[in-house]
Amino acid sequence: MKKEILIGFLVGLIATAFGFFIYVEFVSTYSFEETIKILNEGNLYGKVLGLAAIPNLFVFFIFLKKKQDFRARGVLIACFFIAFLILISKFL
Repeated sequence: MKKEILIGFLVGLIATAFGFFIYVEFVSTYSFEETIKILNEGNLYGKVLGLAAIPNLFVFFIFLKKKQDFRARGVLIACFFIAFLILISKFL
């Protein structure tokens, strides 16, 4: 049970990292390095992480469709973890 939740958590983090990469590479008109610098200067990591968490929605529903409820729970925990990181980044 704990192993399945951990797998879901890791898949959720990987999906968020993939979403972040997709945003930086394909949505942003600047190069990867310039986009990271702009995000750092403008303190925009929270907004981009919020957009990058969208692939978690698809992963969550795939796990539910396959009746892998504990993995879906891990993805949900990853979403809460990312939301907590966004909250912390707003105050720092």
